[in-house]
Order: sequence, then structure tokens, then C-alpha cells
Amino acid sequence: MSNQSMQAIRVHEYGGPDVLKAETVERPQPGADEALVRIVYTAVIPLDFKIRNGWLQKVFPVTMPYIPGFYASGVIEEVGPDVTAFTPGDRVFGMIRGAYAEYGVAKAQELTKMPENLTFEDAATIKAGAETAWKALFTEGELQAGQTVLLHAAAGGVGQFAVQLAKWKGATVIATASTANLDFVKSLGADQVIDYTTTRFEDVSKEVDLVVDSVGGETEARSWSVLKKGGILVSLTQNPSQENAQKHGVTAKFNTQLPTREDLQRLTELIADGTVQAEIDSIFPLSQADQALAKSEARHGRGRILLKAN
Repeated sequence: MSNQSMQAIRVHEYGGPDVLKAETVERPQPGADEALVRIVYTAVIPLDFKIRNGWLQKVFPVTMPYIPGFYASGVIEEVGPDVTAFTPGDRVFGMIRGAYAEYGVAKAQELTKMPENLTFEDAATIKAGAETAWKALFTEGELQAGQTVLLHAAAGGVGQFAVQLAKWKGATVIATASTANLDFVKSLGADQVIDYTTTRFEDVSKEVDLVVDSVGGETEARSWSVLKKGGILVSLTQNPSQENAQKHGVTAKFNTQLPTREDLQRLTELIADGTVQAEIDSIFPLSQADQALAKSEARHGRGRILLKAN
């Protein structure tokens, strides 16, 4: 397969949405342990605009021009000589760097085969939100049935899955959301929904076993007091203050551990069979990546934003 071209979104300099350019580029070639995937949907995540704005140059250095995007669903087009787990035509999802494009290359071990009844839309949300929620609740948060969890920003791309997964596990869920999203978060199964625009969560929640914080900053600072002794705070945004954790007799973790392959399999089945539902906020064509990222950055979305590549 020589030199076929594809549409991709490229960034030549750091900046706002206008630095995202739709361009025709050469289709990448898979290495020995890689697969070329024809991308169907790519998840738009906050990390994308943070890198594009130039905020994360130390953590995520990029070589210009670069193609954004990390998580996608699609169909195997071609595999490298060492790849035995997949064949062309397989439906897959996973981490595909440079996923704001019609095709992307991924390490075979970063891909997972999709069950029959899983849609491409839902598959694109698993690594981008559902897996992070699983990791925060269970891998890091050690949440058990009968415990209480406080979830910040529960209507977001991670929060929506966290509410449902915590309920599936048998925990009591307290969730914060904006006025417009209260009913949505209730519909996901939250036991108590706090409107953070009118109520301070620390006034109405006490003695929780776990806080999952996807906001950071002042929200983290206000969260210590609601945890019971021996509780856990898992931050999705920053290294939480170990000093404050010690002061309050709790454990603070930055979300770094990964779920096992079995966990991912279990999670995929829960989404495929409808036990856990993925709310899609909006779907943009690849050429409107700038609008999709502007919407992500405004942070008023409900659920996940997707780009449709093919």
C-alpha cells in the first residue's frame, strides 16, 4: 500500500482553535508490531486543547506539525508482520496517537477488539472516559459496595461513567453538577446531586470514603474535610497535596495506575450490554475539529464530544 493520502487535522504552532488546519497528508505505515486503523470516531478530550494551547510542553512535548488525538474506534486496515491478534476488517478501539485523521497507526497491544453489539460511537468513549472512571473508582479508589463516593463534575466525560459504575458496584453516590445538568446526573443514578452553583458541597456531604476530583484547584482544597479518616482522594487533574492528605489522615492519589486487561474487558461488556450508557454530547465532522475543541474547552458539555472521520 504505497503513498495513499488522507485527511488529517494538523497543528503547526501552539494557539487557539484557529491553529487546527485540515490538510491532506500521507497515510502512515504500520511498523512490525503495529496496525493501521481506518478511524470511524475520535474522542475529543480536554488534554487535546491543553496540548494545543501550549500548556503542557514539559509533560507532553510535541514535534510540529503534529496531529492531535489519542482515543478512537475504527476498523483494522492493515497489520504489521508481527501482529497476530488482529486481521484486516476487525472492529477495534484503543489508543491511536494522531487520531484526528482518517487513518492512524497504533501498537497492537493498545487496541481491543469490539464485541458484536458495541457501537463505534460508544467504543470511542471507553478509553477516553469510562476507563478513567473505572481506574479512579476501583483501581486507585478501592471503592466497595456500601461505601460512599463524592464525584465532582459528574455530567462530564468521565463523571457520567463514574456515577453509573459506582452504582453498579453498590456504592452510594453524591455528585456535583451545574443547574442545567442536575436532572441528567440524577437520571444516571446518583443518590444525591449537589448544584455547585448554589450549594457548597462540603456543607452537605460528610464522612465520604472516596472523592474523585476531575476539577482540581480550589475544589481539591475544599474536598479534604468531607473525607472520613482513612478515606481516599483521587485527582484526575494534578498531583494532589500530600501535605493536606497527611493533615486529614487520608490517602491522596494522582490517577496513574492502569486497569488490567480483564477490567477493560468487563467494562466493555457493561457498555455493550447497556448496563453503563455513554452519553454523547455532540458529533462533529473531522473538518470542524476547531469547533469541537472550542466546545470542549467551554466545559459546558454533557458527556463526550466525538469527531467523525469516516
